[in-house]
Amino acid sequence: MKKTLIIIVLLISFGVNAQKGKRHERIKALKVSFLTERLSLTEKEAQKFWPIYNGFEEKMNEIRFNEMRNIRSEIRENIDTMSDDEALVLIERFKKAEEQMHTVKTEFFDKISKVISPKKMILLRIAEDDFKKKMLEEFKKRRMERG
Repeated sequence: MKKTLIIIVLLISFGVNAQKGKRHERIKALKVSFLTERLSLTEKEAQKFWPIYNGFEEKMNEIRFNEMRNIRSEIRENIDTMSDDEALVLIERFKKAEEQMHTVKTEFFDKISKVISPKKMILLRIAEDDFKKKMLEEFKKRRMERG
């Protein structure tokens, strides 16, 4: 049944040209299906796992796409005229953002360890990497098809 669900989600998501927001939601649905299957989550595990995982991803994305993006943007725009003091401020902001991400990851591992086994925690990391690879391959394939 899980495989059927994944196939249906894949067909729907790749068969429809949608706007960016809808595309993001489709990718998220694909990821949920992919990770659920790869981790062989039971219904009970899934009910506890997904709220924790979604909260983790939301916090990580907030740091990545807000603070880290702002830092990179400032570097690109000002690197030629930046003083050492200004560069030091950016380095400190970068270190703080990295520390925040480390804290979020540690909290996630502490919470998720109460829901899934250590082996599934390792499988989660592998499955996340596999999902990213699949998405990149699909993206490259679509770019090649469009020319």
